Amino acid sequence: MKLFQKHKLTFVSITYWFLLIYIIAALCWWFIALNHQNGEMTRLSLSDIPKDVTNYNLKVEKIVEKKNRKTTQYIGEGITFLVVILVSAGFIYRATRRQIKFADSQQNFMMAVTHELKTPIAITQLNLETIKKRNLSKEQQEKIINDSLKEVARLNNLCNNSLWAAQLDAGSYREKKERINLSQIIKEAGLNYQKNYTNTEINSNIEEDIYIEGDILMIEILINNLIENAIKYSPKNSQIIIHLQKEKKKIVLNVTDFGVAISDDEKNKVFEKFYRSNHAKVKNISGSGLGLFLCKKIMQKHQGDIKVLNNQPNGSVFKATFNV
Repeated sequence: MKLFQKHKLTFVSITYWFLLIYIIAALCWWFIALNHQNGEMTRLSLSDIPKDVTNYNLKVEKIVEKKNRKTTQYIGEGITFLVVILVSAGFIYRATRRQIKFADSQQNFMMAVTHELKTPIAITQLNLETIKKRNLSKEQQEKIINDSLKEVARLNNLCNNSLWAAQLDAGSYREKKERINLSQIIKEAGLNYQKNYTNTEINSNIEEDIYIEGDILMIEILINNLIENAIKYSPKNSQIIIHLQKEKKKIVLNVTDFGVAISDDEKNKVFEKFYRSNHAKVKNISGSGLGLFLCKKIMQKHQGDIKVLNNQPNGSVFKATFNV
């Protein structure tokens, strides 16, 4: 059973191709058998015609014509069945593979979320017990409280991402567009993360008074996820750069990190729901696989686009483009 769970996509693929080949072989056998039967019936009909009959040639011609019509009918039916089988098989194969991969992604998501939930809860509980049981200095208490607040923020972000992903996927959220100061929101987010993540230097290059029509809650989630993603995949004591500017009829937000670069074949996959990279250097970094998925959804809701580019010499640039 464990072997099947581990290689279920392989088992399903082998079974699928075996059945498809069997069905096509049965269809070919059906055509050959019917065509052979048609030939036998034609020979019997021809043998029943007396040679000295006056309209012999006309009767032979009619029998041959009937045989040809039958052959054409069998060919037409065979091609129709073959096309239907191949098209249906293609849809079924793609749907099955997608469902299996989605189920695996959900399982990985549940495991990741369980770990993501337990870690901040355990750390916060330990910090509170430490404050309760020990006589700590004011500085020590402040440090523990700040660490606890950071873990609570992580927990809150995870819950928000899960709820937002469910709402956006189901189409149940109705965005409320308004004129918002994107420059101010990004500045406040950068200052907030700099306060909580002192090991990472956050540098901002933000053009003043850039406004967009958007849902303020969605935009805040977009910015928070991009900054948090950059911090998460950056080495300690490194920096991230937030850059916002107008370019002709577009507003461009770049969030740059100096961590592990994303390979070309993963550049689109990172925006898929529950996707987690298998890269050895980032495989053990915690995450739910929802942050960048939400970013993609939010940009689509705002008729914008988001993509990931290489940062030289190392790292990634997440580029979100709003149409003005």
